[in-house]
Amino acid sequence: MESQRDPRRRPTHPGTFLREIVMAHLKITQGDLAAHLGVSRVSVSELLNQRRGVSAEMALRLAAAFPETSPESWLRMQEAVDIWDARQKSKIAVKPIAA
Repeated sequence: MESQRDPRRRPTHPGTFLREIVMAHLKITQGDLAAHLGVSRVSVSELLNQRRGVSAEMALRLAAAFPETSPESWLRMQEAVDIWDARQKSKIAVKPIAA
């Protein structure tokens, strides 16, 4: 299935989505979110500022805090960013294996 997203544009980091959409809508602070998730404010800050990715554990916490989401949705967002970043760094030219 082809994505309709522009492949030249980096996917939105889950921390950016959390900061600009979710937290802005709910009008909560980093400290509020950290307390609610049961993690340090530093962990939340690093996620919101794209210095940390969403782990499986954090995906579970986020999905519990925001029931309209799932752990899988948070991990898919992170996976899209990770794959895009890897493609930008990689210059490996591997030919397909012929059957």
